[in-house]
Amino acid sequence: MKFGIVVFPGSNCDDDMVYTLGQLMGQPTVKLWHKDTHLQGCDWVVLPGGFSYGDYLRSGAIARFSPIMEAVVAHAQAGGPVLGICNGFQILTEAGLLPGALLRNLNRKYVCRNVYLKPVSGRAALTAPLDHQRAYQIPIAHGDGRYYAPPKTLAQLNHNDQILFKYCDAQGQITPEANPNGSAENIAGVCNAAKNVFGMMPHPERAASPLLGNADGRPLLDALLRLQPALVG
Repeated sequence: MKFGIVVFPGSNCDDDMVYTLGQLMGQPTVKLWHKDTHLQGCDWVVLPGGFSYGDYLRSGAIARFSPIMEAVVAHAQAGGPVLGICNGFQILTEAGLLPGALLRNLNRKYVCRNVYLKPVSGRAALTAPLDHQRAYQIPIAHGDGRYYAPPKTLAQLNHNDQILFKYCDAQGQITPEANPNGSAENIAGVCNAAKNVFGMMPHPERAASPLLGNADGRPLLDALLRLQPALVG
């Protein structure tokens, strides 16, 4: 599969993702500049972390109007897979490709540390192959990572199996103490109803090699390669 990594002014995790997908996983990978209007034949589109446009208005709110996003939206609506990580997740909610919103952390502080995630969805391509009894240690680095959705939307997410990950402790228990930012229901990632657009706040690309002291993120990224070909646009 060919992966396109979208780069906005202020993106700072694009090279991490290019290295992980390209060098570690051996996938064809290109950077897509935010002013581009086409996806260069990419099967997967990845929106990386960072501070697009400085997040001066609201995280992801300006990037959502970049020229490249018209192509990303069309790709997603045609069934093509899209992944947003951290700031990329924020952009996808601002663009209406994912439900909910990312708000300021409940403690009003920027949080940068390892957390534990428990896979939830049994049907989403990103989580279906994972061990659902295991807690995956993945880094977070955000100030606006508190997932919010109204009760009706949360009920729909649960009913449609759209919750990808929840914050948990090292034993896999989903507790208030394991929630690093106050997210509703400990939610760390969601997908759309069609299960081809994925968003998550933690950074699996920062935990994808033993050289980093943590490879728990690698199974999450390997799962991208197992997406059914019918969804590739």
